[in-house]
Amino acid sequence: MENVKVGFAFCGSFCTLKKSIEALKVLKEQKADIFPILSESVIKTDTRFGKAKDHIKTIEEICGREAIKTVFEAEPIGPKSLLDIIVIAPCTGNTMAKIANGITDTAVTMAVKAHLRNNKPVLINMATNDGLGASAKNISTLLNTKNIYFVPFGQDDPDAKPKSLIGDFGLIPKALKCALFKEQLQPILLK
Repeated sequence: MENVKVGFAFCGSFCTLKKSIEALKVLKEQKADIFPILSESVIKTDTRFGKAKDHIKTIEEICGREAIKTVFEAEPIGPKSLLDIIVIAPCTGNTMAKIANGITDTAVTMAVKAHLRNNKPVLINMATNDGLGASAKNISTLLNTKNIYFVPFGQDDPDAKPKSLIGDFGLIPKALKCALFKEQLQPILLK
């Protein structure tokens, strides 16, 4: 992983941000060169899982650089071929819908659009309460989209949240290595 340029994008699945930050630390320990990318909801929303300013500070300290926070800041990722891969963890159903439908109205979606133009991989670690509901069609579109890969995922609480899907945050480094070689880590569906 040494010197691999990783864009690590955070979206607003606030209950999973801690797991994402742990995965970020693992990649940093493996000597990845990490460029944090934050959605507007992560930048502006305080929740019972923490204050936005504290999340930003932690992420920027781990990465050793300021986060990309705007569409304007994300756009040069493509023309400058800045990154080797983008990881979106957590990736919400909202962000997957936007990517699947070509909507680029956030720093994260612009980063993905700009990066994909260079035929480079994007790794999605989903966290969505409607993965087996309204988001299912977008997931299936992305599963069939060139250069889009998924961290293996499954239901996180089938009894209380029967339509909810979440990726295995512990598999991010392994899935990232596969995606760099244009391979999908298997099995993609977890029990």
